[in-house]
Amino acid sequence: MRIVTTLPSATEIVCALGLEPVGVSHECDFPPAVRDCPSVTASRIDADASSGAIDEQVLEAVSGTDDGAGDGVYDVAVDTLDALDPDLVVTQGMCDVCAVDEVVVERALEEIAADPEVLTTDPHSIADVLADVERVGEAAGVPERARDAVAALEERIDAVRTRTADLALDERPRVAVFDWTDPVMIAGHWTAELVEWASGRYGLADVGEPSRPRAWDEIRAYDPEIAVVAPCGFDLEQTAANLTDLTDREGWDDLTAVREGCVWALDGNQYLNRPGPRLVDTLEALAPIVQPDRFPDPPDESVAVPLEVLDRGPEVDA
Repeated sequence: MRIVTTLPSATEIVCALGLEPVGVSHECDFPPAVRDCPSVTASRIDADASSGAIDEQVLEAVSGTDDGAGDGVYDVAVDTLDALDPDLVVTQGMCDVCAVDEVVVERALEEIAADPEVLTTDPHSIADVLADVERVGEAAGVPERARDAVAALEERIDAVRTRTADLALDERPRVAVFDWTDPVMIAGHWTAELVEWASGRYGLADVGEPSRPRAWDEIRAYDPEIAVVAPCGFDLEQTAANLTDLTDREGWDDLTAVREGCVWALDGNQYLNRPGPRLVDTLEALAPIVQPDRFPDPPDESVAVPLEVLDRGPEVDA
């Protein structure tokens, strides 16, 4: 079957099922072999800009200017898509900022010769992500592989939860996970589950609630005991370059997490913000951050590092 994916998480699901996509998005980079696949999408956003500048670009692309509507964040390479002659296209309907959405994809498909099945993912919880694995498996003709993959992921989740099941509420620290830094956003969707399964308390968002901007005073009042900085689309290097968005804010140094040295940077691009199989890797990285006594081995440094050892590098241009 000739499968095209339009976002990294879909690519990772397809590959986890032992399949090879014939085309992927411009952001797909895991597993590494997919970097050689033809790209069917492109972004109109300068992803190397500062977090504030990226936010401005996105707002303009989505809403446009006074004299007309925006063109959107992403383009689809119709000629490439046509040449790939897909049988199945896996896309998404959750966020038109994070990846090309189903509406843009369906318009492009109207212009090609093939008439592929379109599978749209729209996950807001871990259960939704696991269900998507099974849906892709069914559509791709490998349902047994999908069931086995889900069972293996559930076993890893249970292994984390079992090690902290006896902890009382007062042994579970208040956690904040930053999904963006300018404006400040708190991570939503599946993040609350991941934190709670790692035995933390996530009081700033409920399971399934979208990520959204938050008033800084609200975060200061919550006073997290552990903070994780994991901006959507940023690796650790780009997170380091934008840290002053948080560290220069009034009251940052007064947060309990900062005073006690419990602030971490996590690769949001590769882990927290991709609703695919590696969200379980994210859980396994969060567990030693949230409960180091129960999980004494720290996360791999390619995944997450304490803020004080993060290479601050040169700041990005605005």
